Amino acid sequence: MTQRKILVTSALPYANGEIHLGHIMEAIQTDIWVRLQKMLGHDCVYVCADDAHGTAIMLSAEAQGITPQQLIDAMNSKHRQDYADFQIGIDNFHSTHSEENRRLSESIYKALDDNGHIARRVIKQLFDPEKKLFLADRYVVGTCPNPACRTPGQYGDNCEACGWTYSPADLIEPRSTISGATPIEKESEHYFFTLPVFKDMLRQWTTSGTLQEPVVNKLKEWLDDELQEWDISRDAPYFGFEIPGTTGKYFYVWVDAPIGYMASFENYCARSDYRFQDYWQQDSEAELYHFIGKDIINFHTLFWPAMLSSAGYRTPTAVFAHGFLTVDGTKMSKSRGTFVNARTYLEHLDPEYLRYYLAAKLSSGVDDLDLNLEDFAQRVNADLVGKVVNIASRCAGFIGKGFDGRLAAQLNAPELLEQMAQASGEIARHYEARDYGKAVRLIAALADKANQYINEKEPWVIAKQDRQSPELQAVCSTGINAFRLLICYLKPVLPAMAAQAEAFLAIEPLRWQDSQSLLTDHRIERFTPLMTRVEMDKVNAMITATREEYERRQQASPEAVEADEFAAEIEFDDFAKVDLRVARISSAERVEGADKLLKLQLDLGQDGRGNPIQRTVFSGIKSAYSPEQLTGKLTVVVANLKPRKMKFGLSEGMILAAGPGGKDIWLIEPHSGAQPGLRIT
Repeated sequence: MTQRKILVTSALPYANGEIHLGHIMEAIQTDIWVRLQKMLGHDCVYVCADDAHGTAIMLSAEAQGITPQQLIDAMNSKHRQDYADFQIGIDNFHSTHSEENRRLSESIYKALDDNGHIARRVIKQLFDPEKKLFLADRYVVGTCPNPACRTPGQYGDNCEACGWTYSPADLIEPRSTISGATPIEKESEHYFFTLPVFKDMLRQWTTSGTLQEPVVNKLKEWLDDELQEWDISRDAPYFGFEIPGTTGKYFYVWVDAPIGYMASFENYCARSDYRFQDYWQQDSEAELYHFIGKDIINFHTLFWPAMLSSAGYRTPTAVFAHGFLTVDGTKMSKSRGTFVNARTYLEHLDPEYLRYYLAAKLSSGVDDLDLNLEDFAQRVNADLVGKVVNIASRCAGFIGKGFDGRLAAQLNAPELLEQMAQASGEIARHYEARDYGKAVRLIAALADKANQYINEKEPWVIAKQDRQSPELQAVCSTGINAFRLLICYLKPVLPAMAAQAEAFLAIEPLRWQDSQSLLTDHRIERFTPLMTRVEMDKVNAMITATREEYERRQQASPEAVEADEFAAEIEFDDFAKVDLRVARISSAERVEGADKLLKLQLDLGQDGRGNPIQRTVFSGIKSAYSPEQLTGKLTVVVANLKPRKMKFGLSEGMILAAGPGGKDIWLIEPHSGAQPGLRIT
């Protein structure tokens, strides 16, 4: 087998917050893949770093009365520990605020500029006159300028309520979320990466097998439209790297963030025998893979490969995108206690419970993955404790007491062990393809066969007659070998349990090729429990602790949770004009070419003649809900809103939802019993 040279990265966690289970899901997906490669004997390096730049870091440090450097250093230490405690085997965890990243960012920028791929022009932006800084879209809030909407509390350049797009300056009564001041427009020279120049290159690269099919289809939409030049500069004050040859101009955080992959690897090279150019030069034969969330696809599959191409570096071998993590069918929520930080989980539950459960559900697609807490407990208890660990616990005692821990020289049931050994290739292929769920299901099926064998042989019955029977030794030794094969296959998922099993078996660390050999005439150690059952009271305690922490922070700083003011008072007669109705979402689908909209078909009951009343509504809730989550739900619709012609079709109403925007949107749902068509009074 030819040894592959592989460099792997996962997306950089932002240094302004703690690691949560969404981060952990991605890191586990990456780590399983890396551990497989290492078990196969390939030279695979996994690097990551903190994303440590941006306005949010600067403002957060200011609020805490510390420097940005102190903030990112403290968070870097926490992030390292959280990943390590989840058994994430990152070979080098660095920071984008490093000298390696500064030097690489400056050299790449210079190459882009020398190649004519940097444009400069003056633009107008909203400016906070009190904080003396330009405001990104997320730091401006106001009322939607759409005459048919006028929803208050809308951020950025898109209304989450009606899907209307606009300039932040078009917001009615805009205000800075930082100071509360009314922004003013101000001019500034900005620097742009000429992305449209790379349209042909990107069309070829994105369709060359480097990306998943849904990602390719999404990128085709963007590439078929007019690509825009990418604003890569930000004005002072800003925490980041100053653009060479300028004063008060800084690289936008998404410029140096992916370069942080290169910087982390260069930092690793300085402490090892690896050579940076072997992995990053244009003609490199090494493989380069990025694991990312689907929300940052554009940065990794448009801007990043185009920048690398211009600067004379190689492009990624592949970019693997995954969906979001939901909990009990809905997006993670702090108020419900399901937005769980990694440390809170670790204080209550074994990290390998989560590693196994996520592996059992992860696929190579980009669909969201749901952590159903009851299913989580049941599956771990049934599969790991009830099937895999149970094999060793049922056999080890007989070997220890009757045969001084020595396995038989001759095993029986060769067909069982042969079948288990032959599965190694298929399991490895599933892991390689990131179809971990298929691998886990196959392993669980093998565990079932091994348990069935033990049930049929009934070693406990044999032991009652003769504790030193050769048949007893052969049966239990066969069971121990079946257990060893299962542990070999599960090692990428459960590295800590595998290490405990290797100690019990008194063997060297398992490699993938060890699945093709057996353990005979070998002395094992005394068996100790490898994993205990998941207890739902500990799961509930984790949720309670998360919710209580949210409530404490809300009480300490309520203005940070909800700072929106109420809209101006209206007369009752004005309110009475609004016809609110219960509606059932009969179907939901994504809208081609729309980043934030979903197309909903609503059932509003029947008219006086018994004819069904249906409406089509376009709603800007795609960031919070998938179509599958919405179908069948009850909600509330403004039924007498004048239909509005949109780019994607006619919207015949507006559903009600609450939240600041982005992923934090909650659909208004009537209690069960309400029927479509009922008027809200």
